[in-house]
Parts: sequence; C-alpha cells; structure tokens
Amino acid sequence: MPKYNSDYLRHPLMEEMANEEIFVSDDCIGLIKFHGGYQQDDRDQRVRGALKKYQFMLRLKMPAGECPASLYTTLDDISESYGNQTLRLTTRSSFQIHAIHKSNLKRVVQAIIHAGGGLYGASGDCSRNVIAPAAPFVQAPYVQARHVAKVVAELFALQSRAFADLWLDGERAATIECWKKDLDMDEVRKLMTTDNGRGQVVPDAVEPLYGKMYLPRKFKVGVTVPGDNSIDIYTHDIGIIVFCDPEGQLEGANLVVGGGMGRTHNKEETFARAADPLGYVPAAVLYDALKAILAAQRDHGNRAVRTNARMKYLVHRMGIDGFRELVRSYMDDGGSALAPMRAMPPWSFQDYLGWHEQGDGRSFLGLYVQNGRIQGNLKQALRSLADRFAFPMVCTPQQNVLITNVPSTEQKEVVSLLESHGVATEPSVLDPLMRDAMACPALPLCPPAITEAERVMPRYVQRVRNLLSKVGISTHESFVMRMTGCPNGCTRPYMAELGFVGSGPNCTYQVWLGGSPTQTRLAWPYLDRVTDAEVERVLEPVFVFWKSQRSSRRVVW
Repeated sequence: MPKYNSDYLRHPLMEEMANEEIFVSDDCIGLIKFHGGYQQDDRDQRVRGALKKYQFMLRLKMPAGECPASLYTTLDDISESYGNQTLRLTTRSSFQIHAIHKSNLKRVVQAIIHAGGGLYGASGDCSRNVIAPAAPFVQAPYVQARHVAKVVAELFALQSRAFADLWLDGERAATIECWKKDLDMDEVRKLMTTDNGRGQVVPDAVEPLYGKMYLPRKFKVGVTVPGDNSIDIYTHDIGIIVFCDPEGQLEGANLVVGGGMGRTHNKEETFARAADPLGYVPAAVLYDALKAILAAQRDHGNRAVRTNARMKYLVHRMGIDGFRELVRSYMDDGGSALAPMRAMPPWSFQDYLGWHEQGDGRSFLGLYVQNGRIQGNLKQALRSLADRFAFPMVCTPQQNVLITNVPSTEQKEVVSLLESHGVATEPSVLDPLMRDAMACPALPLCPPAITEAERVMPRYVQRVRNLLSKVGISTHESFVMRMTGCPNGCTRPYMAELGFVGSGPNCTYQVWLGGSPTQTRLAWPYLDRVTDAEVERVLEPVFVFWKSQRSSRRVVW
C-alpha cells in the first residue's frame, strides 16, 4: 500500500519529482493527491502510439472558500505562465489550475504557498477542503460557521512535514496560510492532540489522528447555519449546522453524517447517499464529537474494498443508530452529551449572485461563472478588479465567485469596470436554468471521465429550455440541472432535479430525476444509457408530466 510505505507521504514521490520523466508512476498518483496534485493527460492531443500528453492539475485548500486578492493575482499569473490560461472554480469552494507540466510543479507550488495559499490535504485519503456558506455576512451564525470551518480544516490537517520537505526543501513558507491568521493555532493543536483515552488519538508521533494508514478514503466536511443549504449539507461525510446564543457565541451544533455522491456503474454495492441525522452537541464537546466521527471511520471504514471505503458505507452497514453508538464510544463520558437533533427551520438554497449587504456597511457582489471556468473577458475583469481594488474573493460551492467588502462609494466603479469587460453584474439576465446548472470539467483532462460535461452543458441547457418551451412551460421556470462525465458525482448530480451522469462515450448519460430544489433528497435513476440524439425524446414526456402534475415549483414524481 503506497501511502503506508511512503514515510508519511514522501517516497517514492520525492525521487520521482527529481527525475526527468514528464509523469509519475502509479504508486505516486495517489501520493501526489495528498499534496494537492492530480496527474492528467490531454485526450484531445493524444496520438496513437505516442506518449500521453501528461500534465498536472493543482487544487487549492481554501477553508470557507476565502481568497485574498494577492493570492488570486498569483493564481492568475500562474495560469497564464504555466497553465492553460484559465482558472477553474470547484464545487468545494476552491480553485484548480490545469495543465501544469511536471518540470514546473515545484516553482508553481512554491509560488502558491509563499502567497499564503494551501495545497496540502486538498485531496487524498484525508479530510479535504472544509466548506461554509460563501456569503460574508457579519451576523453571528455566519461568522461562527466560517470560524468552525477553519478550525476543522486545521483540526483534521495533515501533520507530516512531507509537503515542506518535497516542495519547500524543508523550509517554512514566506507567508502563513491566509486562513490561519484567524485562528489560535496553539489551541487548535491542543484540540487535535488531546487524548481522551477512548481511541481518538493513535500512538503516532507524526499523525495523531490519521496514523501511517491515513483514512480509508476521502473525507468531506461542510459547515452551515440553520436554513442555509447553499453547501448541499447532506452530501458530506460530516455536516455541521451551528447554533449561536443571544450573545452571538457558539452554542452548539446539529451533526449529520454519512453523505457522499460517488458510485460505480453496474456495481449495486456502490451508491450515492444523503446524510443521516446524528444528533446535537453543545459547543464544549463539538470537536470531541468530530474527532470521534473521524476515528470511527479511520478504525472501522472498509480498507479491503476501496469502492466501499467512504464513511457513507459504514453508516449504511451499521445503521444510523449503530453508528451513533460507535461514535459515542470514542467520545468523552461515553457520548452522554450527544442529544437528539435540535429543531431547525426549513432549508432554502441561495447562490448569492448579484449585490447583497454584508451587514457592516459594505456589500458583496456575486458573479456568475459558467461551469466554474474563469477565462476570457471574465478573467481579465477579475484581474483588473484585484489589481485596482484588492477586494477579497470567496469561491462558492456552485462554482461562482463573490467580490466582498465593497464600500458603497465604490460599487459603481466596480460595476463600470466589470461592464467595460463585458461582464454582467445583474443575475436577472441569466436564463434561470443556466444559473442553477453545474457541470464538472470531464473531458479532455479528467482521468475518470467517460464523456463530456463542462463543454456540452451550455448546449444541453439550451436544448432543455427549447423543450420546455415546446411543451408550454414558461421561460421563467427553472430547476436544478447538473452533469458529470462519470459516476463519481463531483457536481452532486444525484441531488439534482435533473441529473446527467456520464455512462458511455459520445455524450451517453444516465438520467436521474427527483432531487429537490433545496438539495434535501436524493434523485433516483430514470434511464441508464441515453444518447445525445435521444435527449429530447426521453425528456419531453417527463416535462409534459411535470406540467400537468406539478405543485408550485417542486417536481412531483
């Protein structure tokens, strides 16, 4: 097992990064993910019999999606000098840079780290980027949600010095990661290493929470406030919903567990799953409970079958009641503080596009980014904004970007600059279908991709819009439509009202129906292999049925 024999994520990656090859071996493909890197090849450029067009994608770690303007300008420079002149927003509120050659990886990584960015733990079998509502509201619940997200990001952070040894030659970065400036790192370290004697902490001097084996599979955490489901709360391994007392202090949190989107075609033992309610914990034991959940997955997750290694399968096998008792066994006092879920208001979805007041006299502007791809006029506009105003940015889980902390005196200048680059600031100009849609990058770079997603999604949105018009449904109507090029489900298509999941080449998809507009229930598979030419024939009767049977905006299946 490469990660177990790697000396805590070092070897043979260090040796292979020093050789002249343009790729890394299979043993290192998994290791480099822990460092934020993915090996890819450009299938559009493949030539039969020739070496693949290897390149690397780097994914940033950005708790709560926050990105200072100085970091953004560094990423923009890198994308122009070493990448494919685009930046990609992810569904976990971070940036990806594509098309980095192996020979340039080290200088690119160093530039990101010295600018206050992070990569370590953005991928791999560990806790990945922790997300929170992107809106920078100053109301206490939102402030606490962002803070908890950053604490969890560091509580579950990789501790091995492998990243510094490999990319920084063992030296410290010139700039501390931007999110750490908001944390008491001594207190976080204490939270991480405190051993309650119940098995949360393992006897490992390097990785007290992970050990040499790390986790069985990737692990995702999201934090939000009651009622705000802008983060797809039920799709995470752990979903945290924070509550504040009248003074604005963290009072406690509801926890949901066992969500996850990935599955494999024709393997019924793999499936998408929405999280179950675990219970409510007071603030004093929140991190004890989170460590207990991580330990339960670390010790009891399936390490024998990787396709069944996510925590959702452990929760499914044990049932939520059995899993709750397992978690309690790792907690202080046997988990006596874990209580039934606290009542919450109904969930709603917000994409936070357009202008919004933050609550501190300043505003933020949500900008639509089609399928998360920052390129062309939008890329030029965002760089101009960063250079001129240096406003912080926030990446959203819907692959959009927020420009934050804008004083009222500068809003007109911001709008003028954007419009001079042809970038619309009013979301009402968008087709609602496109506004709600998401697609993953898929072909030509993503290795698991079976077919297209990002490159064809605009065309599919237009085809669906035309079909809706044909059956007499207003152009103002919309629903959540998502597409992926494979069944891994990176854009969370299994929670969509209409999901396209790549199942064959040349735009052949599974069609999923019946998720909710607030992303609170799983969709179900409708048809398995729908070709590009069959889309209208398959969907027209669905839309006719929707028109005749719907109640309000919600689809009735």
